[in-house]
Parts: sequence; C-alpha cells; structure tokens
Amino acid sequence: VQLQASGGGLVQAGGSLRLSCAASGSTYSINLMGWYRQAPGKQRELVAGIGIRGNTNYADSVKGRFTISRDNAKNMVYLQMNSLKPEDTGVYYCNKVPPIPNWGQGTLVTVSS
Repeated sequence: VQLQASGGGLVQAGGSLRLSCAASGSTYSINLMGWYRQAPGKQRELVAGIGIRGNTNYADSVKGRFTISRDNAKNMVYLQMNSLKPEDTGVYYCNKVPPIPNWGQGTLVTVSS
C-alpha cells in the first residue's frame, strides 16, 4: 500500500484544516489506520487512530479537537483538525498502526500564533 497525505498549509491559531490520505490499494484489509505527526526537533508520534469498524482513539494533546475518519470505499482516511494550536505544527503522515516502513510523503501543517 502506498499512502499519500495532503491538505496541510498555514493557518492561524484557532483555525481548522482537513487532511486527506489516499491509499493506492484497498483499505478494507487494513484494520488500524492512523495519523502521525512529526514536530520540529521531535520524534514522530501517533495522534489519532481508527479501526476497521470506525472505533477511534486520540493522543491526549489532540483529544476533543481532532477527528479521524475513513472511507474504505474510496480508500481514504481523513483528519479534521479544529482549534489548532502552534504546538500542532509539524509534518503529518498517514500510515497503518503499527506503521509500515514506507511512510510516503507527509503534509506540512504550520499554525501561527
């Protein structure tokens, strides 16, 4: 499976962005999908995950602000990000949970204060 994230950009604090992840293959067979974030100078971290039945989990830092969803018919995974904070800045990637080595191209999110 090849994964391509998009939808990032520059936004002011308090704003919103919606990230999209397109999978080259079917996502029906992928149990857990996730969105990961790599902030400047920090390790990549899992911020949101979604199971095949739509069950979700979130990192404490984004809980209540981010919403992950998936559309298996379209082989897509989304991340709706609201009430963005400067500390949300980073490169966002989608991948399986646990991740496969091929991370694909992430999308940069920059939140200005």
